[in-house]
Amino acid sequence: MATPRTLLLTKLLLDGSGKPAIRKGALLIEGGRIKDVGPAAGLERSASGAHVVDATQLVALPGLINLHAHLDMDGSPDFMTSALLMSEQTSTLMGVRSAREALHAGITTIRDLGTKYASAISVRDAIDRGWTDGPRVLAAGRVVCMTGGHCWFIAHEADGPHEMRKAVRENLKRGADCIKVIATGGVLSPGVEVGSSQLDVDEMEVAVHEAHKAGRRVAAHAIGTAGIHNALRAGVDTIEHGCYLDDKALALFKSSKATYVPTLAAPYNLHAHLSDLPDYAARKTSEVYDAHRESFRRALKAGVPIAAGADSGTPFNFHGKFVTELECMVELGMSAEQALAATGQTAAEALGLAGTVGTLEEGKSADVLLVDDDPRKDIKALRNVRAVMTRGALHRIKP
Repeated sequence: MATPRTLLLTKLLLDGSGKPAIRKGALLIEGGRIKDVGPAAGLERSASGAHVVDATQLVALPGLINLHAHLDMDGSPDFMTSALLMSEQTSTLMGVRSAREALHAGITTIRDLGTKYASAISVRDAIDRGWTDGPRVLAAGRVVCMTGGHCWFIAHEADGPHEMRKAVRENLKRGADCIKVIATGGVLSPGVEVGSSQLDVDEMEVAVHEAHKAGRRVAAHAIGTAGIHNALRAGVDTIEHGCYLDDKALALFKSSKATYVPTLAAPYNLHAHLSDLPDYAARKTSEVYDAHRESFRRALKAGVPIAAGADSGTPFNFHGKFVTELECMVELGMSAEQALAATGQTAAEALGLAGTVGTLEEGKSADVLLVDDDPRKDIKALRNVRAVMTRGALHRIKP
């Protein structure tokens, strides 16, 4: 549990807001929130009696945000078979384990975009009640697809606006924090092509209406161009994957103010293990790989808001290896500072949590990552997590 009053002393403090870094910086934390931030010398004088955490050999930055994960998946090579054979108990227990792995990788907020049985909702509640360690979880419950659509084996199948309305309301009844819809085919489902459009605009418009009415946001799995257009016209808040972005899609991003979550780590890891995948998944991975990377470059050049989500849990894409997503972003043209914003302030804005997480500023949750070196100089510095703090509680320290 978080102590009532904590003073965290650091070698270097990056608050994530774009302000200059603070050498010998400090955070004063009360009740799990940041009370003050600034140079250590000044805060030490005003924080008499606080419990001191000495991290003066470490760099502090906002905890990482992963906008796309599947907590009940563990990176097994055959995504569909693993899901089909999974029991509800296994799904929940796997989610607990994955959440802990994510926390140990520096993730303090994670959005789960589909677990079988909607088990991530239970994992979220267990973490919130202090029964297990993990990041802040936002759970979509069960994804919503058309009958036989991509990921039907973990989804609520819905056809037409009426069934979509019912599916979204059922997820909200379960306690979902957001909604995920399937706009196109996908790589990891047999029998559907990645570019095929699936849910129609009128179906997704209903999903957006019902979710927004309840104060929830909508993510759309969208790989093919036509499906991306449909999802953006329907008013979704984030596009996941976006492997085939054309000029019209980029213009629709601008007009709709949606955020692009490219999930670069998913095809990166699939492409590195083609021989280990089912034949259909290997073929489709090869089809989308180069186009996906080029779409990311185009979105970056066009100034589309980009947030980090790794599609964690998909084959060879482990929850503890989220930094691969940021490394891919930097490889394809982002600066390290832009990548940090993608997993910080931009990600928080995409979730509607900009007032709570994403930066280390007064009044926000004390979600802090501590590493050895400055990740602005080399994003790989995030691989070596020394400690993680969530809501003011220090969870893990590496010697």
